[in-house]
Amino acid sequence: MTIPQRAVVLCLVTTVALLLSYDDAAAQSRRRARLSADIHDRLRAGDPTDSSVIVTGTQARVDAIAARHGLRVRKRLETGAVLDVPAGRLAQVADDTDLDQVSGNYQLHADMAVTVQSIGADQVWPRLRENGNRNGNGNGRDGYTGEGIVVAVLDSGIAAVPELKGRILANLDFTNPRGKALDEQGHGTHVAGIIAASGKNMRGVAPGVSLLNLKVLDAHGVGTAGDVVEAIDWAVAHRRQYKIRVLNLSLGGPVLQSYQDDPIDQAVERAYRAGLVVVASAGNYGKLADGRQVLGGISVPGNSPFAITVGALNTKQTVWRGDDEIATYSSKGLTHLDHLLKPDLAAPGNRIRGLLVPGSTLAKEHPELIVREGKDLRLELSGASMATAAASGAAALVLESRGKLSNEAVRHLLQSTASKVLHAGLLQAGAGSLNVAAAIGLIDGDDEEGPIVIGGQPTEAAHYAFCTAATCAQGTTRADGIIWSDGIIWSDGIVWSDGIIWSDGIIWSDGIIWSDGIIWSDGIIWSDGIIWSD
Repeated sequence: MTIPQRAVVLCLVTTVALLLSYDDAAAQSRRRARLSADIHDRLRAGDPTDSSVIVTGTQARVDAIAARHGLRVRKRLETGAVLDVPAGRLAQVADDTDLDQVSGNYQLHADMAVTVQSIGADQVWPRLRENGNRNGNGNGRDGYTGEGIVVAVLDSGIAAVPELKGRILANLDFTNPRGKALDEQGHGTHVAGIIAASGKNMRGVAPGVSLLNLKVLDAHGVGTAGDVVEAIDWAVAHRRQYKIRVLNLSLGGPVLQSYQDDPIDQAVERAYRAGLVVVASAGNYGKLADGRQVLGGISVPGNSPFAITVGALNTKQTVWRGDDEIATYSSKGLTHLDHLLKPDLAAPGNRIRGLLVPGSTLAKEHPELIVREGKDLRLELSGASMATAAASGAAALVLESRGKLSNEAVRHLLQSTASKVLHAGLLQAGAGSLNVAAAIGLIDGDDEEGPIVIGGQPTEAAHYAFCTAATCAQGTTRADGIIWSDGIIWSDGIVWSDGIIWSDGIIWSDGIIWSDGIIWSDGIIWSDGIIWSD
């Protein structure tokens, strides 16, 4: 080949390369939508089956997209819609330039696992005093039950059992437009009982609260992201009508994208910005089937910085805190993808006896979980769901004690008064074990370290405090870029607490190293569900 021929060939090769590069760049510019991991996986697999996706945008845009690709609108949401996509058309939808993001309508599950006494709730219930209430209302009551506070429970439904009689303000079924929000599984009623039961032989954490029954899970404890988003947005829209202050989310789903893109996490942020206290489960993904600890298992929506995320404690069935430990199954931080410090708190979640719905799925399939207490039958469940309910009840007590508290103030009070959990650091227990008696005492000025200051200068009495993407809790000591609070030290991107060191997404703790979804420990590497070991 002569030099001129080589030059021509080189020119042609270069031209083809430039054209291919241009085509790739053009294709990238056309695909503006951000895709969740499950959508990526489905596209890689060739899109062999029908799928359900959540898209954002105005209703006019949703209708245009649906018409353009021949899609059915399954459910309309405040910020978009759930669309049914036939097999083979997902790539066209993902490439549509009118879409900013496409998320899978993934499944969520109920997060199933002495509660009242162990968190100190019984210590803040009404006690008669000769001089009336110290807050000055003169009604002879000194204490709180959550009266006047409404908690919306997004779960499998709530049965109208005697212990909740007259306190379920509304029943809405987001799983079925014609449904009656009946609790066919039994999980939702158990959760509601932990929050609010009031009976001769059983009392929840806040036995005076009212409830909203927002059903998002079916008879098997399974729901979809779209239904949960719709329920959260409904609660936000009707918060003033029903005076809703707290959302309880004792459920969890897979982390498939950043909390900034996940549709449920986005709904949680909207609820937070509307002033609601959102309490979410950390999840039950803290260990592998063989018992080995797993980090980074926090589920959606517990991965949201705008939620108070709760892990499960094993209280050993005693009121004494000294033997409490984090339940082995309770999910631990950091969060997958975003690397946020979670959970925020821990609360009793192991072997919690609560309300039983006769004939429910749990009662039929797990008779071994039914126990007798005197003349009553109870259901014994374990999981972060139960811990989440305890924290929601505690939030209601705190809100009643000082009605105008913001959701951030509630978070701060619950975290700053939490008790240290033995052998557990930030990734396992967050700020520590829920202690609502201490939180109420701090508000009322009973705490020996003095009353809390909300929105002003931090108090000198620091317990636990750390920053998330949503907030930086008060109550810290600061000097020259170093923050110190009850055993936690933060400096220049490095956090140290109880033998755990965190820096720039990497964690070292007791021979375990975690970074970007990968865990190294004793020759074993765990990543994305895959294990390598010598």
